Amino acid sequence: MDQIAVSVSGVSMMFNLSKDKIKGLKEYVVKALKRQLFFEEFWALKNVSFTVNKGEVFGVMGLNGAGKSTLLKIIAGVFRPTKGSVVLNGELTPLLELGAGFDPEFSAKDNIFINGAMFGHPTSYMAAKYSEIMDFAELWEFEHVAVKNFSSGMVGRLGFAIATSVQPDILIVDEILGVGDYKFQAKCEERIHNMISGGVTVLLVSHNIKTIKEMCSRAVLLKKGEVVCLGDVDEVCRVYGEG
Repeated sequence: MDQIAVSVSGVSMMFNLSKDKIKGLKEYVVKALKRQLFFEEFWALKNVSFTVNKGEVFGVMGLNGAGKSTLLKIIAGVFRPTKGSVVLNGELTPLLELGAGFDPEFSAKDNIFINGAMFGHPTSYMAAKYSEIMDFAELWEFEHVAVKNFSSGMVGRLGFAIATSVQPDILIVDEILGVGDYKFQAKCEERIHNMISGGVTVLLVSHNIKTIKEMCSRAVLLKKGEVVCLGDVDEVCRVYGEG
């Protein structure tokens, strides 16, 4: 176990999907009280298992709706699986929905400290990292501007800069991030590559076979929530390419 960074064991995730079209909260409450709400089970993941070794760059592949996002959110602790378990050996940073935890009414400066607290970092740590974060995000002129006035690209830049201000043990990357313009994207990719070189374990989600082949040694392919191929990256990419 000492050499394993992530262990996913028999993970299944079920969601209840409403069979009825509910027009509003009032109708929902009325139907709930009358016990007239009907749901159907939707299994987004079914008995998914794999391990990721420390220092490994591991690919997660699959078409839209395959269950990739659900799997990442379970590993990141956003969802609790219906069945199975995930064990992490180290501190994890998820680069999934950048800026999702920002308060739009507060400034970039305030959100750096708020977001840092969400990651478990004390105020003193964030104060020491503050200039580095603002330099990387290239947002000094918007330091005291409310985030609600930011473009989506600016929010993404700030979120990425905060999330990667500390080198974690495990990093989850949903695609090679489309954050900002091409120059900023290059900066993001360089920082991720530096993390990989530093021995960080990476789970990389991408639809790009070339990217997965270049960066990963092993991968898992999901289809309708199930593992259809697991192991050598060339074999997984071959199966993925065959559809």
